[in-house]
Amino acid sequence: MVGFISNSAPSDADEDRADLPTGRDGVGAKLRDAHRAYNRLLQARLAEEGVTLGMWYFLCALWQEDGISQRQLSRRVGTMEPTTVSALAQMERRGLVQRQRDPMDQRRRVVRLTRVGKSLQERLQPLQERLEAPARLGLSEAEAAQLLLLLDRVTDSLERTASS
Repeated sequence: MVGFISNSAPSDADEDRADLPTGRDGVGAKLRDAHRAYNRLLQARLAEEGVTLGMWYFLCALWQEDGISQRQLSRRVGTMEPTTVSALAQMERRGLVQRQRDPMDQRRRVVRLTRVGKSLQERLQPLQERLEAPARLGLSEAEAAQLLLLLDRVTDSLERTASS
């Protein structure tokens, strides 16, 4: 495995990380650390609006396309169906979504945003956009664009490797 040398001094956050068998300097470990830090910050911002991180991904998918089946929603978010059912039940109790039988296929449950669920988009999407601003990430505009290209390339490469 190719490792990268870290130029930064250890921080308190470093002390809280487990020493994984591959070390802290590998690409996977660095991606995991960045993802966890991003999720912690996003979760804190979402909590101010009473939304959990789990709800966030379902809301984003439904803002893109409302009225899809639970199975489609599960696939788009990348969760197992029991996890989706549990999250949707919580969201339904909060008045964010409604689940209804599909009139064309009674076996399917269709998920629709309520007025409350739709209204969250106006407040939450700008919150995420501010979080992802290059300056917030400690990057220039050019570095942020390059990072996105590199991450897409890594993802594509790993997916090709997994499917071969």
